[in-house]
Amino acid sequence: MSGLDQKADLHRYLQAAREALLWKLDGPSEYDIRRPMTPTGTNLLGLIKHVASVEAGYFGDTFGRAFDEPLPWIEDDAEPNADMWATADESRDEIVGLYQRVWAHSDATIDTLALDAIGHVPWWPEEHSAVTLHRILIHMIAETDRHAGHADIVRELIDGAAGLKEGNDNLAAGDQAWWENYRSQLERSAQEAGRDGDVPLPSQ
Repeated sequence: MSGLDQKADLHRYLQAAREALLWKLDGPSEYDIRRPMTPTGTNLLGLIKHVASVEAGYFGDTFGRAFDEPLPWIEDDAEPNADMWATADESRDEIVGLYQRVWAHSDATIDTLALDAIGHVPWWPEEHSAVTLHRILIHMIAETDRHAGHADIVRELIDGAAGLKEGNDNLAAGDQAWWENYRSQLERSAQEAGRDGDVPLPSQ
């Protein structure tokens, strides 16, 4: 496979992960896309803000092609986790627009450089900071897919919506009753496995 074909394949997987993550914002209210759904505060809009910030750095600063918009929430003096949530003043459209502008900037880097082009990740230890575009593409695919998975669970907790992407949910066919029965089957199996005493069984 040629380097060009490899790059096209990697780019396609990155774009699919981006779109899967962004799709999870379709539908819920402003409150729901911001509400913390886990003890560590994971929320839909914050995931977009975080991935946009990370991607801007990996395809920007790493290759001397800095993204030209300020991202104050990732500066050294920002409060911890400032990139993981959106303030009330930061709208959905602003965060989505930022992410899409980051895509365009990243895509220009991907199109311009060869897969074996060398860059340096400023926030990695010096002895590990030298990277190729090939490695950064793989890194960002993994990063984006990881957070798309987080978004899958968060969205399902919010309103029950689930699936891989529009037009292809990649889920087993079944109506609400089927899914309720399926979940009950899993619960029964878990209880049986817990009979050694680590999981209390419900009273009969």
